[in-house]
Amino acid sequence: MLNDEDRIFTNLYGWEDFGLAAAKKRGDWDGTKAIIKKGREWIIEEMKASGLRGRGGAGFPTGMKWSFMPKESDGRPHYLVINADESEPGTCKDREIMRYDPHKLIEGALIAGFAMGAHAAYIYIRGEFYNEGSNLWKAVHEAYDAGLLGKNAAGSGWDFDVIVHRGAGAYICGEETALIESLEGKKGQPRNKPPFPAMAGLYSCPTTVNNVETIAVAPTILRRGAGWFAGLGLDEKNAGTKLFCISGHVEQPCNVEEEMGIPLKELIEKHCGGVRGGWENLKAVIPGGSSTPMLPKDVCDSIPMDFDNLREAGSGLGTAGVIVMDKSTDLIYAICRLSQFYMHESCGQCTPCREGTGWLWRVMRRMVAGNATVEEIDMLWDVTKEIEGHTICALGDAAAWPIQGLIRHFRDEMEVRIMEYRKAAA
Repeated sequence: MLNDEDRIFTNLYGWEDFGLAAAKKRGDWDGTKAIIKKGREWIIEEMKASGLRGRGGAGFPTGMKWSFMPKESDGRPHYLVINADESEPGTCKDREIMRYDPHKLIEGALIAGFAMGAHAAYIYIRGEFYNEGSNLWKAVHEAYDAGLLGKNAAGSGWDFDVIVHRGAGAYICGEETALIESLEGKKGQPRNKPPFPAMAGLYSCPTTVNNVETIAVAPTILRRGAGWFAGLGLDEKNAGTKLFCISGHVEQPCNVEEEMGIPLKELIEKHCGGVRGGWENLKAVIPGGSSTPMLPKDVCDSIPMDFDNLREAGSGLGTAGVIVMDKSTDLIYAICRLSQFYMHESCGQCTPCREGTGWLWRVMRRMVAGNATVEEIDMLWDVTKEIEGHTICALGDAAAWPIQGLIRHFRDEMEVRIMEYRKAAA
């Protein structure tokens, strides 16, 4: 269990003010100038040594991602784009950072922007986050007024601007290239890669897109040292702390910062008061936001919450949006509802996703009623495999994986539903 002195987000629950004065008392903006004076290479190498992996879902090593930006400018400006869209069902961590600890994000933007040669950061925030966007906007203006942003930001000699941009609530704009398209005023549709954003991103300029949590933890890592952060967590590949969002059938749903690799059972029982009706009443858990395949109770009994162990178990850490489902849950209906969501949010650019997500939802509706055949379960599996990996972005995968998790672990329930429907119709 994480010690209080190792927590990065000390105002996660809004017990203190989100403004600049209170943020400075919590340690934000402490020695920012000195960090920047150590230079771009030092910052990037320190981030690599920390073992921080992207907190937006993919888990790509952050320091390495920053290093992909060109070392020298070819005349084009460099940009940092911060993904604050957070539209993944079950995920509600970034909004709390922006609502209660926005200066961590703003300071992180300055340091990260300097490290990749960017003089501007765009924070793309989900349109529905009205209060969060309002607090973030106020914090940005506080930083400008205090000389922490703008010309000679924080006395560092580096000019840096932060622009808050509100999206319109499209799930697809959580994908980095669709987000860039939306920022440019176009329809939010993913781009083919290559070219990757580090070579041609926003306005065809070198760009890095990072998640809110990833950027917000950077100043604390650089202040306390890469070794401190790397010493937390399960191992060097799953290092540091992580914000977990636990919802569903628990006694006390919450957001909590914990060490990477904490056992799922410990996470739920220590911070959420346990599963409603006790641990033995657990049926399944979606561990990383709605796009990650569910896991049955026998796996949940001992699984550590990190990137690698969850991947080996056939799921993923994703955004760490933990959705707990007890034995009262109709899992077939739950996955059907997610299928409807992904069908609705598909941008329609790729045929497997545009046509496949609608087909999955229609078949899942029949599975909910039992008005299907056992052979169609195999067909459903085959179609998810035809969608997975065959689209420009990962929305097709996100639509396929929940259904794969259902079939992998709860095929017997689907077959029973079908048999019951046949008996009732006979």
